[in-house]
Amino acid sequence: MEYKIVKKWISTLLLCLFVALPMSANADVAGLVPCKTSKEFAKRLDGSVKKLESRLTKYEAGTPPALALEKQIEKTKGRFAQYGEAGLLCGTDGLPHLITDGRWSHSGEFVVPGIFFLYIAGWIGWVGRSYVLFARGTDKPTEKEIIIDVPVALSFVATGFVWPVAAFKEFTSGKLIVPADEITVSPR
Repeated sequence: MEYKIVKKWISTLLLCLFVALPMSANADVAGLVPCKTSKEFAKRLDGSVKKLESRLTKYEAGTPPALALEKQIEKTKGRFAQYGEAGLLCGTDGLPHLITDGRWSHSGEFVVPGIFFLYIAGWIGWVGRSYVLFARGTDKPTEKEIIIDVPVALSFVATGFVWPVAAFKEFTSGKLIVPADEITVSPR
């Protein structure tokens, strides 16, 4: 009798584990396949190269246009090879698709470029803020904002790459955020 109860509990436990821990599927994302194995991706490569080669036949070998087209053909082949080697995934259209679901295996497609974008956007913002604060301290601030003092602006651009450190320093010292009583509020 006890054997049947134990067998029932083990069966129930195995069923729960099977449901709770699903097996990983072979498909990566929404039917996408690695570009290096995609037939559509290979067709796009062939089509691009054939178009360039057909244009190449219009020029004599060794002429500047022919050399430029040969170089473009090599660049095209190299670009497609990089897409295949980078592990990008292609759809049924033969184009690489970026995966932005948070998996670290795809971080090079979105996270790393996103961080670079935020860094550069912050740099631009910090340099602009620094220049406006500089202009505020001059005798004609409106004129300095309209007609940019290029040497001063370039000095801010040259030192703006350390903006995360400078922003943190100003935040901890209390200079980054003004007190609430200094913010103008509409009388309405």
